[in-house]
Amino acid sequence: MTSTQVMTLTYTALKLAFELGAPLLFATLIVGLVISIFQAATQINEMTLSFIPKLLATGIVLVFAGPWMLHSLTDFLRTLLLSIPQLAS
Repeated sequence: MTSTQVMTLTYTALKLAFELGAPLLFATLIVGLVISIFQAATQINEMTLSFIPKLLATGIVLVFAGPWMLHSLTDFLRTLLLSIPQLAS
C-alpha cells in the first residue's frame, strides 16, 4: 500500500464524514441561533428551551436524511472492502 493510496483513502473517509455530519450540524446550528435570538429578545434563560428544539431538529434531519446517509456509508464501506485485495498487493 503506497502513501498515495493511504492519502486518497484518508481524504475520501474524511470527506464522507464531513458530508454525513454537515446536515446534522447545520440544522442544530440554525435552530440554536433562532432559539438564542428568541431568548435574547424575551430574556428567558431556560436550558431546556434550547436543548429540546435542537434534539427535535436533529431527529427530523435524521428521519429525512438518514436513508441518504446510510446509503453513502454503505457504498463507501462496500468500495473499501472490495478494494482490500488491490490495496494489499
